[in-house]
Amino acid sequence: MHKPSLPKGTRDFSPEEMAKRNYIFDIIKNVYKLYGFKQIETPAMENLSTLMGKYGDEGDKLLFKILNSGDFLKSMSKDDITENNSVATANKISEKGLRYDLTVPFARYVVMHRNEITFPFKRYQIQPVWRADRPQKGRYREFFQCDADIVGSDSLLNEIELIQIIDKVFDELNIRVSIKLNNRKILSGIAEYIGEADKITDITVAIDKLDKIGLEKVNEELIAKNISEQAIKKLQPIILLQGSEDHKIDILKIELADSTIGVEGAEEVEFILSKLSSLNLKNDVELDLTLARGLNYYTGAIIEVKALDVEIGSITGGGRYDNLTGVFGLPEVSGVGISFGADRIHDVLNQLELFPENLTSGVDVMFVNFGEKEEAHILPILSQLRSKGISTEIYPDNAKMKKQMTYADNNKAHFVAMIGANEMTENKVTLKNMHSGEQQTITLDEVIEIVLSK
Repeated sequence: MHKPSLPKGTRDFSPEEMAKRNYIFDIIKNVYKLYGFKQIETPAMENLSTLMGKYGDEGDKLLFKILNSGDFLKSMSKDDITENNSVATANKISEKGLRYDLTVPFARYVVMHRNEITFPFKRYQIQPVWRADRPQKGRYREFFQCDADIVGSDSLLNEIELIQIIDKVFDELNIRVSIKLNNRKILSGIAEYIGEADKITDITVAIDKLDKIGLEKVNEELIAKNISEQAIKKLQPIILLQGSEDHKIDILKIELADSTIGVEGAEEVEFILSKLSSLNLKNDVELDLTLARGLNYYTGAIIEVKALDVEIGSITGGGRYDNLTGVFGLPEVSGVGISFGADRIHDVLNQLELFPENLTSGVDVMFVNFGEKEEAHILPILSQLRSKGISTEIYPDNAKMKKQMTYADNNKAHFVAMIGANEMTENKVTLKNMHSGEQQTITLDEVIEIVLSK
């Protein structure tokens, strides 16, 4: 027999790891709820017609497809099989695929349920997604996304609220972050201002790399994309804007005065920052003009979060998009959303040793098993303790004492309780504190009091 293995890019999660993951998910969930978001879930698989064509050609290639059940070859002719066109073949033998993100299923959900949804609709969703990517360090083929979106409202209060949510989550996780903000409209305005409006994608893809490759290399890349020397020269002061957020916005409003869309973007950022400044956030929010994530997707605000004490990519991102549901025939639904990168947040907490120590603590009380008589005496006591919210178990076999104590130790039980012949006669329990090692013979009520007060 060969050893069992996992598919590449997937993982098992031990009880310890689950405790850490749940710690992150619970904090995110509770903050989402605090702001009035409601949870939905969608199926792991969607019809391929829902998924295909929504993520560009690259994304289509990364979809995991599911073979039709039953005789999946029955609709195929000999020619189909021998023509060696894997795309055509796949379409005939596969009608479903695993979801690639939570946004497209959410768009489908909104369209299918538009009559029972009250808009604006605030939903959050924490579920795994699948991508047939090349697995590499920190990138998996199955991973969780933690999304929150508000659809059906153009108000900038939504952006302000999402930034507050980000700030609160990282404050509760004790991770220091920088929250970066930009606006697609400012980027369009800049492209107009330097006279290269149709090259907005090339320009933003290049300036997005400023942190990584430096200014000279960015300029080389711009030249390679046939952007004129003059335009590149005009772009420099804007990319390198320094000073307070107010100062940056004032300069943008002057420089982009001739671009209606550019001014609109600067005013949106100004509104968001001015409202946030009175809300005592724990982390800094800064305008970063080099931020251009998901450009073909976002139409307004763009948000990205970087951890300050660890070298790692963005750990949360989001932004405003128009027309989320247009691809499914429901135009004009604007939304704004964020997604926490749970795996990266997990890595940050691990590296900085910020996980609380007692995440994977064992049961409160484990009873030693001395045999049938004692077992019969203990079973009702277990129920009594559990009814008080005390987690309790009895060792299932009458094994050697050493084996039972090793079990209690390895499973981090807080107390071990022993009821032998003497204790049964006196109606007492011998309770051992596994941390301090101290041991006392006391009544059941005293046991309850000690365990609950720990």
